[in-house]
Amino acid sequence: MDKSIFANKPFLFILFTGFLSVLGIGLIIPVVPFIVQEYVHGESAIAWYVGLLTALYSFCQFFAAPVLGALSDKYGRRPILLFCLLGSAVGYIMFGIGGSLAILFIGRIIDGFTGGDISTAMAYVADVTKPQDRGKYFGVMGAMVGFGFILGPSLGGLVSKISLSAPLYLAAGLTLLSMVYGYFILPESLSKEKRAADFSLHHLNPFTQIQYIFKNDLLKRLMIIGAFYYFTLSSLSAIGSVFLKDTLHWGAANIGVYFLVLGACDMFNQGVLSGKLLPKFGVVKLALAGFLIIAVAFLINTVLPIFAFAILAYIYIIIYSIGSGLFEPAFGGLVSGAANPQEQGRVQGASQSIQSITRILGPIFAAFLYQFNHSLPWVGCILFSLVGGALLLQNKDTIAAHVHSLASQE
Repeated sequence: MDKSIFANKPFLFILFTGFLSVLGIGLIIPVVPFIVQEYVHGESAIAWYVGLLTALYSFCQFFAAPVLGALSDKYGRRPILLFCLLGSAVGYIMFGIGGSLAILFIGRIIDGFTGGDISTAMAYVADVTKPQDRGKYFGVMGAMVGFGFILGPSLGGLVSKISLSAPLYLAAGLTLLSMVYGYFILPESLSKEKRAADFSLHHLNPFTQIQYIFKNDLLKRLMIIGAFYYFTLSSLSAIGSVFLKDTLHWGAANIGVYFLVLGACDMFNQGVLSGKLLPKFGVVKLALAGFLIIAVAFLINTVLPIFAFAILAYIYIIIYSIGSGLFEPAFGGLVSGAANPQEQGRVQGASQSIQSITRILGPIFAAFLYQFNHSLPWVGCILFSLVGGALLLQNKDTIAAHVHSLASQE
């Protein structure tokens, strides 16, 4: 690993803060379908409400993320990040208290409206790194996300033996710890002279933000391509736990171990493998390879309901993590490289909004198909991955030319 990464203290601060945030998210993954099961009955109904809860969070995030990103361009990354962490903690606590489906939905709404921490963190990283190094730094962030998923779901499955709500309270506590850490230690990354000059009502409209970003032809192409990846990721996130519960009859602890393997593989692939391959093959080839590998992984999931062997589930997640580990750092570097320093928050916020659209539609799409056949959502994911790869291949010359131009300017 490049020693200069560990010499970048602001980056290390955001890395640790991001790790605690992701750990909190990972803690609740194994228990969500079992919490929902307390209020609804039947495999299809559980999958449907888990999908709706996931979609509602993203619906709220869609409207909030570009606003929070633009606010971070105007007032700095630090206060926005702290606000987002506080909102997430409140959302976890409400979800843990539960008592009715309505409370669960309210918890996700609160968490969704303050769900701009990822886009703000990405903008923070863009502030403290050089353009040509961002793919590498995003890879390290991805590795830390993987590490969070190593500990989060497995710890959540273990803590769920106390109660189904215990992982939610632990997630809230860790998120509050992250907020306190950020308040006392995290420095501001965006200097006053680099902040946006104004913030007006048009910043409150997520469609205005997306329209602004789409004026950049390269960003528009990248956002559309990325949407196909994030659509499949949202489908996996929404019904993955339900799929394992129904297909392999796993409990929260087994699902936690499964995501532990995902996190370990993701940490290696984003933190080590992508860093080794990026200089050799470039961001375009790695992103394209990511799409194709992911499609192969989803093919394995389509046959899992027929051949219900645990080993197949683990083979799937290993292959999937390789594909996502190649795609995400390459794509993150491309998006950040297509914007100037004054726009990083706005661009990352708009990117988060595009992802939120996929996370609204993806879970509903997956939950709807799940009612008819447990393999159908994965067939859809294969098709979306192949279309995304085809679009990337079609635009590879334009993207490659921009990458070359960026490198020549440095």
